[in-house]
Amino acid sequence: MTTEPTTNPDPESSPIEEMIPLVKPDGSDAEEKPPTPEEMDRFECRSCGYTYEPTKGDSRSETPRGVPFRELPLDWRCSVCGSSKSQFSNIGPAGSASGFKENLSYGFGVNTLTPGQKNVLIFGALGLAVLFFLSLYGLR
Repeated sequence: MTTEPTTNPDPESSPIEEMIPLVKPDGSDAEEKPPTPEEMDRFECRSCGYTYEPTKGDSRSETPRGVPFRELPLDWRCSVCGSSKSQFSNIGPAGSASGFKENLSYGFGVNTLTPGQKNVLIFGALGLAVLFFLSLYGLR
């Protein structure tokens, strides 16, 4: 007596496997890759303080946005003072916490704040202090 493999004619009882492609085969609908952190690093001129941001480009030298600092031509100059590329230093991406990365965990948590958040904290506290002292005039 031989047994033949039985096939299940009921499609609802068999498991359904779907294959989802990880990469789109035609590439026409492929999304643009976001810029890497290295491309988003800002560079500051040590002579005058001008900051080159790749996300904004440079309108004076007609550099379009999205051009990383390392891809600027060798003869590119600072738009403000005319310094060469060697006078620029990397100051990191916009909106990152300032300071050395190994020191960000110290303190009361303010080391992880961005410069803009620190400004809001400092000047907000100063504004509240001024309002407090002005309210003392109403105690008569």
